[in-house]
Amino acid sequence: MISIPPPSRLQSLFDAQHRASRAQAEVSLAVRRERLLKIRTLLDTHGAALAQAVQADFGVRSPQLTEIADLFVLRTLISSTLKNLPRWMKPVKVSTPLYLLPAHACLQRQPLGVVGVISPWNYPVQLALGPVITALAAGNRVMLKPSELTPQTSALLAALIGQAFAPDEVCVVQGDGAVAAEFSSLPFDHLFFTGSTAVGRKVAEAAAANLTPTTLELGGKSPCIVDASCDLEQAAIKIAHGKLLNAGQTCIAPDYVLLPRGREAAFGEAFARAVATLFPTIAGNPDYAAIISPRHHERLQALLAQAQDEGARLQVINPGAATAGNASRQMAPVLVFGLAPGARLLQEEIFGPILPVLAYDKLDEAISFINARPRPLALYWFGLDSAARDQVLARTVSGGVTVNDTLMHIAHPNLPFGGVGESGWGAYHGETGFLRLTQQKPVLFQSRWARGDLFYPPYGKRFDQVMGLIKRLL
Repeated sequence: MISIPPPSRLQSLFDAQHRASRAQAEVSLAVRRERLLKIRTLLDTHGAALAQAVQADFGVRSPQLTEIADLFVLRTLISSTLKNLPRWMKPVKVSTPLYLLPAHACLQRQPLGVVGVISPWNYPVQLALGPVITALAAGNRVMLKPSELTPQTSALLAALIGQAFAPDEVCVVQGDGAVAAEFSSLPFDHLFFTGSTAVGRKVAEAAAANLTPTTLELGGKSPCIVDASCDLEQAAIKIAHGKLLNAGQTCIAPDYVLLPRGREAAFGEAFARAVATLFPTIAGNPDYAAIISPRHHERLQALLAQAQDEGARLQVINPGAATAGNASRQMAPVLVFGLAPGARLLQEEIFGPILPVLAYDKLDEAISFINARPRPLALYWFGLDSAARDQVLARTVSGGVTVNDTLMHIAHPNLPFGGVGESGWGAYHGETGFLRLTQQKPVLFQSRWARGDLFYPPYGKRFDQVMGLIKRLL
């Protein structure tokens, strides 16, 4: 007798959602709204507890940062989605060519079924629930696997979701990398992953075995171009804010700065003043987040040590505020000048408060530097010269762009957010995200007066006459 092993817990949860999604292929506006409102109630009721959980996971991260970067973003997403959902759900009429008249056609927007979401640790509430909100708006069931690096936040999310939803609607699966690997191998109708490019490759490979479509929100080295026409003081504080939000642990944080040769010292001074304005102190400042773990902190210190060994000059802002052994892991911001071309800081995504500064002589040189590397998740340009700006926009390809600021394109509810190439594929936010997780089923309604028989065999003179007429009309 052959012994058949019992299904894993993950498989059982998936099977329940799969059965429910097939039994209820049509999901009404009322049901979708109810599910979204449950998420909003969860945030309104337990937002403070979620912020405290994030604080506990990071060691130092202010509740106010979680409020603006996680909870506020989710509230605006829910509000915008609820407002637009009736319109998004409607079938879309499409024009019908003359040779198919009097038939008519439309795109019927339907749920995909079961959507898997694997979320990261850096914004552990926003990047977990954002895709969940979009998937629920599209009428799907959702399985969420949050990061094991923020265990208290993940556990609280699991408890709150478990109280608000039946497991066959939305459920949370906790666990380490082995659980994430098993999760990725489930035959979802769509799998949504946010994280590093290296892990994204593994997720895509696992999903491909089931022909599961994916949305991959990855990282990348997002450049910041400072034009000669730029006001350095204004640019510096916006770059510092974008770089140091969450201590640089942001996928779209500026990864390096390109600026006209000869302005390096002036930028360093302006950046130091900007940091002093935003964070008068580093160590013990609750507004300045800690690096997530000792391992990540050690990696950043190693990157700096290698760069210095290779001849780079480090400008530590608020030096001595946080050392390699600092228990809080609040790492002082560092500008790095004179990097060797092969330095790891120019090859790896930094994900910390380290900002390389590179000089260029002509704008063409800056553009060529960006284009010689994998396409970034974000690009930032600062200046007043519209011709130079338009050159950069036309000649570079990136997931998104903010002009004369950093990060802000992600906050626009009607702009899709996503990567390109190694920074990811697929996008979400707004209607783009809704459609990403929706099946747009093409439907043609044939008329009783249709003359499709004109195209039936046996072919002869009448067929040739009809085809000749159509050719003249096309």
